Amino acid sequence: MIWSKEETLSRAEMEKLQLSRLQETVARVYEKVPYYRAKMDEMGVKPQDIQSLADLQKLPFTTKQDMRDTYPFGLFAVPQDELVRIHASSGTTGKPTVVGYTRGDLETWTDCVARIACMGGATEKDVAQICFGYGMFTGALGLHYGLEKIGAAIVPSSTGNSEKQLMYMKDFHTSLLVATPSYALRLAEVARELGIEPQRDLGVKIALVGSELLTDAMREEMHLAWGRDVKITSNYGMSELMGPGVSGECLEHCGMHINEDYFIPEIIDSNTGEVLPIGEKGELVITCIKKEGLPLIRYRTKDVTRLFYEPCACGRTTCRMENLSGRSDDMLKIRGVNVFPGQIEEVVLSVPELGPHYEIVVEREGYTDKLTVRVELNKETDSFAELQRIEATTRNKLKVVLGLDAKIRLESPNTLQRFEGKAKRIKDLRNVK
Repeated sequence: MIWSKEETLSRAEMEKLQLSRLQETVARVYEKVPYYRAKMDEMGVKPQDIQSLADLQKLPFTTKQDMRDTYPFGLFAVPQDELVRIHASSGTTGKPTVVGYTRGDLETWTDCVARIACMGGATEKDVAQICFGYGMFTGALGLHYGLEKIGAAIVPSSTGNSEKQLMYMKDFHTSLLVATPSYALRLAEVARELGIEPQRDLGVKIALVGSELLTDAMREEMHLAWGRDVKITSNYGMSELMGPGVSGECLEHCGMHINEDYFIPEIIDSNTGEVLPIGEKGELVITCIKKEGLPLIRYRTKDVTRLFYEPCACGRTTCRMENLSGRSDDMLKIRGVNVFPGQIEEVVLSVPELGPHYEIVVEREGYTDKLTVRVELNKETDSFAELQRIEATTRNKLKVVLGLDAKIRLESPNTLQRFEGKAKRIKDLRNVK
């Protein structure tokens, strides 16, 4: 089902709508947000200079640091009394980034999430269990209201207590699961420990996963855990832009459709800031063209992807972004080689004897970086020769993919930490004393 007619606009119609909304947004932030006005004046650009979508490149980038520098409300285009909701990041690496919504913003957000839920197969007949944490994190409430808009029954179970989550799933006949990919796999793992077979004893038919990278290998692991018939789609967003609902996969699995009437995407070279040609991979930059409270201009997401503009077999004509390769700030530089966690995950999940739980450890010995991948076995084995074979297979595959050697540490099942929210895969100890 296609939720909104805007998802099927022609390219000419979409670009006309985008330009109109971009011009209005730029004029508003220039008038209402002193921080943007100062940056635009410094670059010598005025709202009237935006006469085409190509002129977007004349505007300044916005970064997470800009949001921290103006904490809490310095980038807002409305007074605080017009906000009806405020969210914020955890602030674990500095000042939290604060985002706020007017009533109109909440309506926009709900519509965007309804679209991506429909892309993934959700209907009014679903019972949707939301295993994201409710609170300042935007994920849970975003999916909650979008699915509710469609007419689905919501089970706001939040995170934690996996045994109770499974009880709800069984007793409430949950048909749609909202979770991170890693927590969806953890739920299946706990279910089997309790003697529950997810494919036989639970009725999950749809999984809307987000907040983590979903590789093809991880999708395959989810199908093995939950069943081949389960519709598994990834969706994308971040609190600075709105929350979930910026883009989402349809059932064709050929990229995530961007809600272009609300967000204009660009791909840039992270080092130079240069806009790259269509189809090239780089850092995703998003401009919000319909938000009232916090309309960010050219926000640097740090996420690495590419864009496709061909119409999709699902009937939607909106631009698609390839499932993420990783984040430019998650990229590890090891002995001169760029390494993304997703590359390591693909290799780990290609080895049948290994499970989906892993940890990447980077250390420095003398002047040399050392890469270690800790990964769990699917089952225990007492055969030293078998362990050597698995280790060598994994190490050789990683060397082919990464172009460098890594140490493999095979761990017993259920050894590594499990995560109810976004999984933390990297432990970089190079600057730890």
